[in-house]
Amino acid sequence: MRRCIAAAVTALALPLGLIAAAPTAAAGCLYGGPVMGKCDGPVLADGNWERCVTVAQYVPSGFSSHLVPVKRCMLMGPALPPADPNFADPPVHIDG
Repeated sequence: MRRCIAAAVTALALPLGLIAAAPTAAAGCLYGGPVMGKCDGPVLADGNWERCVTVAQYVPSGFSSHLVPVKRCMLMGPALPPADPNFADPPVHIDG
Protein backbone atom coordinates (compact mmCIF):
# COMPACT_ATOMS: atom_id res chain seq x y z
CA MET A 1 0.00 0.00 0.00
CA ARG A 2 2.79 2.42 0.90
CA ARG A 3 4.58 1.63 -2.36
CA CYS A 4 1.45 2.48 -4.34
CA ILE A 5 1.04 5.78 -2.54
CA ALA A 6 4.72 6.64 -3.02
CA ALA A 7 4.51 5.75 -6.71
CA ALA A 8 1.39 7.89 -7.15
CA VAL A 9 2.98 10.87 -5.40
CA THR A 10 6.10 10.51 -7.55
CA ALA A 11 4.03 10.16 -10.72
CA LEU A 12 2.18 13.40 -9.89
CA ALA A 13 5.21 15.36 -8.66
CA LEU A 14 7.40 14.73 -11.70
CA PRO A 15 5.15 16.42 -14.32
CA LEU A 16 4.36 19.27 -11.94
CA GLY A 17 8.07 19.87 -11.38
CA LEU A 18 8.74 19.87 -15.13
CA ILE A 19 5.91 22.33 -15.75
CA ALA A 20 7.13 24.64 -12.98
CA ALA A 21 10.72 24.54 -14.31
CA ALA A 22 9.76 25.18 -17.95
CA PRO A 23 10.75 28.58 -19.32
CA THR A 24 7.93 31.02 -19.87
CA ALA A 25 7.08 32.29 -23.32
CA ALA A 26 8.61 35.75 -23.28
CA ALA A 27 6.04 38.03 -24.82
CA GLY A 28 5.41 41.62 -23.93
CA CYS A 29 3.40 44.69 -24.83
CA LEU A 30 3.91 48.44 -25.03
CA TYR A 31 0.95 50.81 -24.77
CA GLY A 32 0.63 54.44 -25.81
CA GLY A 33 2.45 56.64 -28.27
CA PRO A 34 1.30 56.93 -31.88
CA VAL A 35 -0.47 53.55 -31.69
CA MET A 36 -2.83 52.05 -29.12
CA GLY A 37 -0.53 49.11 -28.41
CA LYS A 38 2.22 46.82 -29.69
CA CYS A 39 2.51 43.22 -28.55
CA ASP A 40 5.18 40.67 -29.45
CA GLY A 41 4.69 36.94 -29.48
CA PRO A 42 7.39 34.54 -28.31
CA VAL A 43 10.64 34.28 -30.28
CA LEU A 44 10.50 31.38 -32.73
CA ALA A 45 13.31 28.89 -33.37
CA ASP A 46 14.60 30.90 -36.35
CA GLY A 47 14.88 34.10 -34.25
CA ASN A 48 11.77 35.80 -35.65
CA TRP A 49 8.62 36.78 -33.78
CA GLU A 50 5.13 38.06 -34.55
CA ARG A 51 4.34 41.68 -33.68
CA CYS A 52 0.75 42.91 -33.55
CA VAL A 53 0.04 46.65 -33.64
CA THR A 54 -3.35 48.09 -32.70
CA VAL A 55 -4.35 51.46 -34.15
CA ALA A 56 -7.54 53.50 -34.01
CA GLN A 57 -9.45 53.79 -37.27
CA TYR A 58 -11.85 56.70 -37.83
CA VAL A 59 -15.33 55.55 -38.88
CA PRO A 60 -17.87 58.20 -39.95
CA SER A 61 -21.42 57.32 -38.98
CA GLY A 62 -24.19 59.70 -39.95
CA PHE A 63 -24.00 62.88 -37.87
CA SER A 64 -21.40 61.43 -35.54
CA SER A 65 -18.27 59.34 -35.80
CA HIS A 66 -16.28 56.93 -33.67
CA LEU A 67 -12.89 55.23 -33.46
CA VAL A 68 -12.61 51.47 -33.90
CA PRO A 69 -9.49 49.53 -32.87
CA VAL A 70 -7.86 47.65 -35.75
CA LYS A 71 -5.17 45.01 -35.17
CA ARG A 72 -2.49 44.19 -37.77
CA CYS A 73 0.17 41.52 -37.32
CA MET A 74 3.38 40.68 -39.18
CA LEU A 75 6.54 38.66 -38.65
CA MET A 76 9.65 40.54 -37.54
CA GLY A 77 13.19 39.57 -36.75
CA PRO A 78 16.85 40.22 -37.44
CA ALA A 79 16.47 39.09 -41.06
CA LEU A 80 12.91 40.45 -41.53
CA PRO A 81 12.87 44.24 -41.20
CA PRO A 82 9.29 45.57 -41.34
CA ALA A 83 8.28 47.91 -44.16
CA ASP A 84 5.79 49.80 -41.96
CA PRO A 85 7.48 52.26 -39.54
CA ASN A 86 4.76 51.60 -36.93
CA PHE A 87 6.10 48.05 -36.62
CA ALA A 88 9.78 49.05 -36.62
CA ASP A 89 9.85 50.85 -33.27
CA PRO A 90 11.37 49.29 -31.19
CA PRO A 91 13.46 47.17 -33.58
CA VAL A 92 14.04 44.51 -30.92
CA HIS A 93 11.71 42.00 -29.24
CA ILE A 94 9.45 43.43 -26.52
CA ASP A 95 9.97 41.26 -23.45
CA GLY A 96 7.20 40.74 -20.91
